[in-house]
Amino acid sequence: MKKLLTMAAVLLASASLQAQDVEAGVQPEDVPAVATTVEPAAVVVNQTLKFGYLSYKQVLEAMDGYDETQRTIAGLRQAYEQELSRSEEMFSKQFSEYVDGQKSFPDNIRLKRQKELQQTMEQSLQFKQEAKALLEQKEEEALDQLRGRLNGVISEIGTERGYAFVLNTDNNSYPFVNGGLGDDITSEVLNRLNMK
Repeated sequence: MKKLLTMAAVLLASASLQAQDVEAGVQPEDVPAVATTVEPAAVVVNQTLKFGYLSYKQVLEAMDGYDETQRTIAGLRQAYEQELSRSEEMFSKQFSEYVDGQKSFPDNIRLKRQKELQQTMEQSLQFKQEAKALLEQKEEEALDQLRGRLNGVISEIGTERGYAFVLNTDNNSYPFVNGGLGDDITSEVLNRLNMK
């Protein structure tokens, strides 16, 4: 409807101008032609962004140094688990001794042993929490070095190829990526990482 009204206004304006020209003695060939169709004012730009994609986890796990990092973390985890096990055995022994002698202990010894058991249990729990936090921190620190190298190579490739971005396809974040519009850079990233 809007187009029709616009065309009618243009035609009326054209007819009015022609009438004025006839009165003024202007010949039709001297007047420029008026467009009879109206084009939309907006211009659509068809620009396709270039991008790359890869499985970050797959590349990280294939990197030189990843297995060594995992072995180091596993060694730390085993050391902490052994210490926790020793702590639990010590608590079990103390508890067993307390239960066996509880009826024969005078009140002050019984209370002292209860406090010792409580302390041992609290220390064991605290150590367990600290060990878990320390393990997570050590793993993050070790992996941060690998991630730094990996991110550097991804940035190099993205800049060289003029990508707008590089997608991480892990965790099914992008269940479909059109290979015709983006490039799988997994192999290229691995090749460059292994050359460094």
